[in-house]
Amino acid sequence: MFNIGDKVSVLDDNIDGIVLKINQHRVTIETTDGFELTYSENELILIESSVLLNDFSKANFNSIKQEKEIPKSRSFVKEKKSRKDEMVLEVDLHIEKLLPNKKGMSNFDILTLQTETAKRQIEFAIKNRIPKIVFIHGVGEGVLKAELDFLLGRYDNLTFQDANYQKYGLGATEVYLIQKKLI
Repeated sequence: MFNIGDKVSVLDDNIDGIVLKINQHRVTIETTDGFELTYSENELILIESSVLLNDFSKANFNSIKQEKEIPKSRSFVKEKKSRKDEMVLEVDLHIEKLLPNKKGMSNFDILTLQTETAKRQIEFAIKNRIPKIVFIHGVGEGVLKAELDFLLGRYDNLTFQDANYQKYGLGATEVYLIQKKLI
């Protein structure tokens, strides 16, 4: 009736287990808690048969083994991406992203921190030859965007525009750094 490895449940108790031993009409199971208990066959219900599991796992093993043995032809079609698409520095200038707590800071202090962060990131991108930066500033009243535009206008080696609307909405500016070639 039962086989070793079968998953069973006890009729009158909330106990499940796996059959370890079968001795005439007595079945020893290991419970999900790790205890070994012995019951009469008529006190147990079969939940999952190990025979089906073994057959299933053997069939799966054989099909997986066959798949491994047959080498599949590899596709070498590679999607070309320009270097500009690969290296994009995204900088979120929202104050919540820059500081864990803005208590005690005036609007001027917040704006100064945001513009200083933008300036540091521009310098970092120039130094590391990163061709594109996206500053996420949000829509708001436009004060941060105006400050950012003023800051970006002071650099000769970059151009900027509104970022991709589909990806960032209205609250982002895209900056392209014009890199001089290394000789």
